[in-house]
Amino acid sequence: MSAKAISEAKGKELLNKFLQDSAIKNRFAEVNETTNFNQLTEDHPWLKTEKLVVKPDQLIKRRGKLGLIKAGADFNGVKEWLANKLGKDFEIGAAKGRLKNFIIEPFIAHQQNEEFYVCIHSHRYADSILFHHEGGIDIGDVDAKAVKIDIPVGGEPNPAEIKSTLLSKVPAEKQENLLKFVLTLYNVYRDLHFTYLEINPLVMVGEKIYVLDLAAKIDQTAEFLCKSKWGNIEFPPPFGRDALPEEAYIAELDAKSGASLKLTILNKNGRIWTMVAGGGASVIYADTICDLGGAAELSNYGEYSGAPSEQQTYEYAKTLLGLMTQKKHPDGKILIIGGGIANFTNVATTFKGIVRALREYQQKLIEFNVKIYVRRAGPNYQEGLRIMRDLGDTLGVEIHVFGPETHMTSIVSMALGKRTIPHDPRPKKTTANFLLGGAQTPDPRRGSNDVEKSEQTKSPVSNLGLQKGAQAKKSGSLFTKSTKAIIWGMQSRAVQGMMDFDYVCSRKEPSVVAMIYPFTGDHKQKFYWGHKEVLIPVYKNMKDAMTKHSDADVLVNFASLRSAYDSTIETMNYPQIRTIAIIAEGIPENLTRQLVKTADEKGVVIIGPATVGGVKPGCLKIGNTGGMLDNILASKLYRPGSVAYVSRSGGMSNELNNIISLNTNGVYEGVAIGGDRYPGTTFMDHILRYQDDPEVKMIILLGEVGGTEEYQLVTALKDGRVNKPVIAWCIGTCAKMFTSEVQFGHAGACANAASETAESKNEALREVGAHVPRSFDELGTLIKEVYDKLVENGTIVVQAEVPPPTVPMDYTWACELGLIRKPASFMTSICDERGQELLYAGIPITDIFKEDMGIGGVLSLLWFQRRLPRYATKFIEMCLMVTADHGPAVSGAHNTIVCARAGKDLISSLTSGLLTIGDRFGGALDAAAKQFSESYDRGMIPMDFVNDMRKKGQLIMGIGHRVKSLNNPDMRVVILKDYVKKHFPATPLLDYALEVEKITTSKKPNLILNVDGFIGVSFVDLLRNCGCFTREESTEYVEIGALNALFVLGRSMGFIGHYLDQKRLKQGLYRHPWDDISYIMPESQGNL
Repeated sequence: MSAKAISEAKGKELLNKFLQDSAIKNRFAEVNETTNFNQLTEDHPWLKTEKLVVKPDQLIKRRGKLGLIKAGADFNGVKEWLANKLGKDFEIGAAKGRLKNFIIEPFIAHQQNEEFYVCIHSHRYADSILFHHEGGIDIGDVDAKAVKIDIPVGGEPNPAEIKSTLLSKVPAEKQENLLKFVLTLYNVYRDLHFTYLEINPLVMVGEKIYVLDLAAKIDQTAEFLCKSKWGNIEFPPPFGRDALPEEAYIAELDAKSGASLKLTILNKNGRIWTMVAGGGASVIYADTICDLGGAAELSNYGEYSGAPSEQQTYEYAKTLLGLMTQKKHPDGKILIIGGGIANFTNVATTFKGIVRALREYQQKLIEFNVKIYVRRAGPNYQEGLRIMRDLGDTLGVEIHVFGPETHMTSIVSMALGKRTIPHDPRPKKTTANFLLGGAQTPDPRRGSNDVEKSEQTKSPVSNLGLQKGAQAKKSGSLFTKSTKAIIWGMQSRAVQGMMDFDYVCSRKEPSVVAMIYPFTGDHKQKFYWGHKEVLIPVYKNMKDAMTKHSDADVLVNFASLRSAYDSTIETMNYPQIRTIAIIAEGIPENLTRQLVKTADEKGVVIIGPATVGGVKPGCLKIGNTGGMLDNILASKLYRPGSVAYVSRSGGMSNELNNIISLNTNGVYEGVAIGGDRYPGTTFMDHILRYQDDPEVKMIILLGEVGGTEEYQLVTALKDGRVNKPVIAWCIGTCAKMFTSEVQFGHAGACANAASETAESKNEALREVGAHVPRSFDELGTLIKEVYDKLVENGTIVVQAEVPPPTVPMDYTWACELGLIRKPASFMTSICDERGQELLYAGIPITDIFKEDMGIGGVLSLLWFQRRLPRYATKFIEMCLMVTADHGPAVSGAHNTIVCARAGKDLISSLTSGLLTIGDRFGGALDAAAKQFSESYDRGMIPMDFVNDMRKKGQLIMGIGHRVKSLNNPDMRVVILKDYVKKHFPATPLLDYALEVEKITTSKKPNLILNVDGFIGVSFVDLLRNCGCFTREESTEYVEIGALNALFVLGRSMGFIGHYLDQKRLKQGLYRHPWDDISYIMPESQGNL
């Protein structure tokens, strides 16, 4: 939603900040159930000295008439009044809620004739300022009484017009101050992106102006423009519906995601819960539940859409299930997991998240007697439905699963017992069936919609499009078979989808001729045209793209909400572009209205914002419209039919493609104008095009609650401007069932007047001859009835079907569907970064931190593929600590220092040090472990081992130190020995090595068991005796160098330290001193 109501306190705070001296600054104190009144009076001393007004600040209208304002009381009187109101339940019509937030202000003594009314609100083409010289609670019908002026989008208010029109009945001595106030107020309204601002009354005592009561809405999508001006802002829920922590959590997820996640709790104790994909679909499911008598039991409204990840859908589902399983219902509970046919969301991915949550709540679902009904389609839906069906076999909960062969809302009537649940299993087709030889087989969906088998081989009217080169104006065709498009944004998947669509439509060349991406230099991107690869140029600058592709007349704009406005304005500077599709959702309304104005001036058609686009079968599809190729083929979008439609919802446009293909000869053209309040083009812009196109025989309108655009069609039908059969349905009929205001999935889906309700629109359309079903559930049936009549009277003549060309499936998609296999180039068993969360040896990274596994625990997972005991991971960490460094004189540190001083980078310097590690420096861990363990395993006593090594002329690795001795022990070894002896379950090899040490030190005191040797033998003891490894595995880890890896990792820390130290000390190039070099030159042989 974009326009959101704010509290009166926040509204007055903003006016205080930006109205300057045009009005007296508001003083107010906020009170809630936790307020300390002593502290309140310290913070606001005027509370003790002035007469006061107190009222609830909870988006309640007509507070005065409801007895919810106390005026002229002192502070004690206010507290006494609040004692009977604060925290108490209160009913307003059907809404019941708790009064918990109040605002206290100074009482402004004034006369009735000093009260005025002012209101500013926005609409498509202008901002309207309403003013009445008599304000207050008895103002009555404002629309009938107030004087109004409109300020066109992009225009400035005319002071003379305001004075002569709005203020004409205001006493002359007050006009100048009020004029200044209105002008300043409008500037604040516009600059802070208000969408509605009402002050009643506005009081003027003498020359002072006071804002008494205020109601306001602000455009939430403008936050990225206005955050510094707004400060922290909260959007309170309507009265009668408390904001729950779960709603706040989903809102937080939504804010962090590129997807759309919405949740509104209507009745926490209700029986029917919904988890619906898509903004339009979510409204339709709520409508159907209410139409079938389930309004009182409907628990929530919400949606997940825009390709959320598996983790995001898991969090969403988990939150919903947590709410659902808080209180039992005697009849059990119903969970409807529904949705239309997705355009680009991977259904299997989202269902995996939902399934995770369902498994987590398995026992609760059984305990609460939950029944689950699933209907979904879209990319990879077959795999998603399979996952759900498999879950039903093991969850212990009744689950019914359906795909696109079932009408979208049929599961609602099944769940409510209004329809029999079919039990005939559908063939489990995969996406590949449509692409690998299955395209010519009848679509199994046809069987469920009473379409005669003889019609399955029929096709639409013969004309495949309008004349080549037809210009895309609002009164003509937008797309032809020769239309060329430029794509703004690096949207490779959408481009490939458009090109695949072009190919199956038998276009001679791709519709996409270029891409614009300002974040890289000019280059080319590889795509597929059927079986062969082609290159599409990518330009950094729009000018270059337009100049080199002057025949392109469509631009599909995938820019983000922050840059979509600027890129669209830039596009409209090129007259060759006649149609622009803006995909981004969340563009501020003021910017959108400016786009509409500019487009109208330049004769450009804008589809969107907040849209998936549109499709003209046989000609062109915009971006991801129509979904995957299997759906395009199943819905016969590769050739034109006779039915044209227009909707707001992108997701529902794909559902309409499905419904139309099941019940008619197919779609001729379909456009989703977008869910924002001010779409670039309106329903009528497209309906009039359809009316004037002789190939369109039927028109379908899917409208919705909010706005008045559908009434333009009512007028056109009444006047005869539109005389083709029209099937219309406005979604959002459930709004009347709710006791508090609900904002539906789209920004424009909120009724602000009785005429804007879906029910009123449907009735008005029905009265002027449009075909209007009783519910969305009957839409397909009504479409078929109208179509059959047109076929019967010869208006539509079906043609023989021509099969489309076969398009190969992308390798990555085929892999995801499990259709192909190939040997992997690499194998790994320690880490997996592909899912929603990084896994180390199968353990999520969050669990690693939750359990405080430490670096030792991480190494145990990555090096040994298992969790070692805590004493073992602690020992690993101690080994890293004691081997981290041993001064600058050792060879590795010396090399690192020399490289650092030579100006080399960190990696080069570190590598030079690491390359010195070997048998003579630091590499004795593996060798020591091998020597000691082999002699121990052979049963050699320590003396024999020492003698044997002497006979072989080999050094005993891990024995000996240049500095340390029995009399000067290495404290690193002492520390490790104490730990190992205390915590290891057994140390036979260490004991053996210590016996060897006794023998060697009896000859020379520095032949001690050094740190390398100690770590080597102790680690073998760890591997063999911790219970986590077999004897063979222990030996293998020693053989492959796992012990030396400890030294390499530990000493790397020290080498890096030396590198940073040299850089910090700014040491220059090292040159070894001459006096430390013995020059031995050959003796002179004399002159030859």
